[in-house]
Amino acid sequence: MERFGVSRTVVREALSRLQAGGLVETRHGVGTFVRLPDDSPPFRVSPDQLGTLREVIALLEFRISVETEAAALAAARRQSENLAEMRLALDEFSQAVEAGRDAVSADYRFHSEVARATQNTHFTDLMKSLGLGVIPRARLENPAPLSAERQAYLRRVNLEHESIYNAVAEQDVEAARAAMRTHLSNSRDRLRRGEAGQG
Repeated sequence: MERFGVSRTVVREALSRLQAGGLVETRHGVGTFVRLPDDSPPFRVSPDQLGTLREVIALLEFRISVETEAAALAAARRQSENLAEMRLALDEFSQAVEAGRDAVSADYRFHSEVARATQNTHFTDLMKSLGLGVIPRARLENPAPLSAERQAYLRRVNLEHESIYNAVAEQDVEAARAAMRTHLSNSRDRLRRGEAGQG
C-alpha cells in the first residue's frame, strides 16, 4: 500500500483477481503466496475474459483451430453412442427453438459430444474447461420468447450442426473438418456483422 500509494481495498481487489487467475494462493492465517509454475491451474476461460466483442471473437478463432481438428478426429473415431448423443442434442436444439426458447445448452452439448467422439480426453477436458460460455449466445441469452427472426437464425445454426453430424456419421474426415470450420467461421462472421444471437 505504501509503495504504490493505494488503499487496502485496492490491494485486496488485486489479490482477489490474482487468486481467481490461479497466480497466487491464499492460506488463511498465514498469507498470500505466488504459485509455482508447475502448480498452475488448468487452462480455462473465465466470464470476465469474454466481456468484449473482440474477446468473444478471439475465443471463436481459438475454437476454429481446435474444434475443426476435433471434428475430423470425431469422424475417424466416433462410436455409435457418440452419434446417439449428438442426435439427442440436435433434436433438443430444434425442440427448444420451435418452442420459442434459445438452445444454448443443447448447442454446448452438441459441441461437447463432438469433442468426446475424438476418443481423446484432452478435447473433452478443454470443452469442459471452457464451459457453457463457449457459446457466444450464452452471454446474451434472454428468457423472453424468441422473435421470428431469431428463430430463423437459430434454425440456420442447427442446419450447420446437421452438416457436421452427417459428416461425422459418414466418417468423412474432410467433410467434418470443413463443416465445423464453416459453422464456427459463420459464427465469427455473424458476430463481426453484429447480428443478434451469434454462435
